[in-house]
Amino acid sequence: MPRCKRAVDIAVSGVTLLLLFPLLLFIAAAVVFESGRPALFTQERVGRHFRRFTLWKFRSMSPGIGPLVTASGDKRITRFGRFLRRTKLDELPQFWNVFSGDMSLVGPRPEVPRYIEFYHSRYERLLTMRPGLTDPATLEFRDEETQLGASADPEKTYLEEILPAKLSLSERYLAKNSIAGDLCILVRTFLVITGLRRPSRHICRGTAQSETLSGD
Repeated sequence: MPRCKRAVDIAVSGVTLLLLFPLLLFIAAAVVFESGRPALFTQERVGRHFRRFTLWKFRSMSPGIGPLVTASGDKRITRFGRFLRRTKLDELPQFWNVFSGDMSLVGPRPEVPRYIEFYHSRYERLLTMRPGLTDPATLEFRDEETQLGASADPEKTYLEEILPAKLSLSERYLAKNSIAGDLCILVRTFLVITGLRRPSRHICRGTAQSETLSGD
C-alpha cells in the first residue's frame, strides 16, 4: 500500500497545484494587499520518522510572535485570514508538501516539535507514516478554535484534552488505514469544508470512530 498511496499523493497533489494555480496567486495577492508580506506562513513540523520539515500555509494572522495554538477571537487573525481559516483555503499550499514527499493526502496532522515531545512514545508508531492534509481528527475537531476560545488556558486544554483525543483517532486510523478508507476521508473532508455535510461521530465506517469532543 505505501507505494500505491505515494503514487496517488503525487498524482492528486500535482494536478491540484496545476488546476488551482490561478487561485493560489489570487489568495497570495489578497493576503499581501491586506496585511503586507509575506503571503505565506512557514513553520517547522515533525514528519515521518521524526524528520523535521517546513510546513506551508497562506498567512492568516498578522506577523509577529504569539501562542502556538490559536483560539477563536485571536486578535492576530486578519479579516481575510478569518475567511481563509473558515474555508481551509489557508491550507492549500500544503499540496506542495504532499507533492514533495513531506506529507500525504491523508494521515495524522503534523505537529510542532514542542508538542511531539509531550507524547513522544505515541508518535513513535504514528510517525512510521507521513503526516497528512486531513484525517479523522481533522473532521472530528473541525471547531477546535471555538473550543480553545472557551478555555481559560488554551494551550493546556490543547495538550491535556484535545491532542490526546486526536492521537487516539490517529491510532485507530493507522490500525485500519486503506486506500478506500483514505478516499472516504477525503470525500468527507470536502463535504464538511463546503458545508454540504456536518462532522458526525462516525467519521468513516471501518476507519475511525470518535470518542470525545467534536470539531478539527
